[in-house]
Amino acid sequence: MSFRAVVKKIIPGKLFDLVEPFGHWLEAVIAQIRYGFPAQKLEVIGVTGTDGKTSTCSLIANMLRKSGYKVAMMTTISVDYGDGKGEQPNPTRLTTVGAMALAKTLKQVKNSGAEWLVLETTSHALAQNRVWGVPFTMAVMTNVTHEHLDYHGTIEKYLEAKRKLFIKCNKNIRGLKVGIANYDDPNGKLFADSTDNPLLYGINGGDLKASHIKLTPKGSKYLAEIENEEYQIVCNLPGSFNVSNSLAAVAVGHALGLTKEQIENGISSLKSVEGRMTRIDEGQDFDVIVDYAHTPVSFKKIFEEVKPLVKGRLIAVFGSAGRRDELKRPKQGNVAGQYCDVVIITEEDDRDCDGIAILEEIAAGAQHAGKTRDKDLFLIHKREDAIQKAFETAEQGDMVLLLGKGHEKSILTNGPSGIGSQIKRPYDEVSVAHTLLDNLN
Repeated sequence: MSFRAVVKKIIPGKLFDLVEPFGHWLEAVIAQIRYGFPAQKLEVIGVTGTDGKTSTCSLIANMLRKSGYKVAMMTTISVDYGDGKGEQPNPTRLTTVGAMALAKTLKQVKNSGAEWLVLETTSHALAQNRVWGVPFTMAVMTNVTHEHLDYHGTIEKYLEAKRKLFIKCNKNIRGLKVGIANYDDPNGKLFADSTDNPLLYGINGGDLKASHIKLTPKGSKYLAEIENEEYQIVCNLPGSFNVSNSLAAVAVGHALGLTKEQIENGISSLKSVEGRMTRIDEGQDFDVIVDYAHTPVSFKKIFEEVKPLVKGRLIAVFGSAGRRDELKRPKQGNVAGQYCDVVIITEEDDRDCDGIAILEEIAAGAQHAGKTRDKDLFLIHKREDAIQKAFETAEQGDMVLLLGKGHEKSILTNGPSGIGSQIKRPYDEVSVAHTLLDNLN
């Protein structure tokens, strides 16, 4: 039983809500003391943002490894303890685990002899002080868009939580203390101003700027320039958003003083990130891509990227999670309705909520964008059936986007007693797509 669960058993109802923030902080203090403040001898790079955190972490970690450093990494997808055994799946589905589990993992990382830790750091973890006692050498911000307002309440509180990473980094008594923020994001300057050593990266401006960008279905090539330095970057992760993600990694390399060759080779040698723009090929005559995109802004980005590359129709399959930001659901539907020729709405993680009601909320946005039920808009609750429908609908030259699950290995859905209960059923989007395509052929 977690520390939080124990406290909740002792302190009931509304009183627990009042003391919960203090409880999280107390758990972090106890955890750090118990495990001997394990991160104190590590150089920690924290990466926060709504979208792109995992890809950015992977690019940074790969660049450092290729430069000869012993690197650990903790992301939504995986954990690498820095022990030479490589990345292991993250079974918790938490990007930043609870304070006790985090301290225990940090102890294992420290014992492995790792020099650097790249830590994907969520707004929840920052708001709840889960990373108390972790000294951040660098803070990296990818972007901030509409997400997690179910927890934070307002976009201002969401921003305030994420900005804590930069404030923590700036207060670190050792290390470089560099804050790296996205110039192209409206909130980039706010984050940069939270540190004494800001470094802004961007396509439209900033200290480190990308230009001469060439996008292909397989990735991008561009020139990154800062002061008197130039880097010829090849990024094998498709999409202009991965130009920004890789540029953030270049900024980290530059701030650390890595050589031109170390930075360029570090970026180009990463071939893929699980569940991020993953192509599925079983010999079919249409394209299939699995991606973790699950916010209206990330939808818009990915649709804008792939639409010009599609000879036929764009078909999207996605849902929205129960017990999560409800306001984004019609926005997801609306964006999909604007950009996609066929929209298939399905489950993502209903948890203990009414899955059909979630589908209807998303559908309202798609219908507002002009989609018609059972013509170019379909509501199919079971995800496997929805994907099957997409594949049966797809014709030569079409593209099917499977969005929202990405790397995850389960679906949280209603339990045996129906709405109000919850179970976890095994599910792997990439494997399901391969199997259904193989059966289709």
